Amino acid sequence: MANSSRPQRRAALLAGTVAVLGLLTACGDGQDVRVEPAKTATGTAAPATEATRGGSTAAKTPAATPTGAAASSSGARPSASPGGGDGSGTRPGGTSTRCHTSELRASVGGNNPGAGQENFPIVLTNKSARVCTLRGYPGAAFVNASGGQLGPDPRRSSATPVTVTLRPGQSAWAGLTFSNPEISDAKTARPASLLITPPDERDHLKVAWTAGTVPVSGNSSSVFLTVFSSGTGA
Repeated sequence: MANSSRPQRRAALLAGTVAVLGLLTACGDGQDVRVEPAKTATGTAAPATEATRGGSTAAKTPAATPTGAAASSSGARPSASPGGGDGSGTRPGGTSTRCHTSELRASVGGNNPGAGQENFPIVLTNKSARVCTLRGYPGAAFVNASGGQLGPDPRRSSATPVTVTLRPGQSAWAGLTFSNPEISDAKTARPASLLITPPDERDHLKVAWTAGTVPVSGNSSSVFLTVFSSGTGA
């Protein structure tokens, strides 16, 4: 009797193991599962349309430049403050999923004016071969032809950031808005370019600015930025 019960127990254990393996197979389809942050928005499949001439080129910004520092328009280096992410573009295990400057193409969409405001979408498009994410605010600075910053750093509109997932070729946009200088009587300047820094990055992208004058000081001269959303803002 003892000899016959041992094979029975072994058969019972094998059956239990097969059942557990069956449950594991039912729960997965053989694909890797990636954990994304809770609030995730997917970008549009269409690449951004570059409304400004000159495209975008990557450039290096000074390391460890304090955010919010303003430079003069006399040819000084712009502050080029880093984009305002919140550091959440990281997979469990410490692997970063965020989009790096070298993986992005920048453009500025057309003006959508309203109620005395000028509103432009800052568009970043994933030009890499991998999926990456953007979360938070861009950094931005108007500069003249010599590279000197015009006016102070833009301010941030109050909003709750969401993680925007960009597959190759997809885009995200953040709003850049300011009061019409003709209405506010602010002092103005005509930038040559807009420097755009992705969230949590220090390298920036340079886009030719062809939309005319912008406020740099005086009445209602603040420029505001919004958080990134999916799409091109068109």
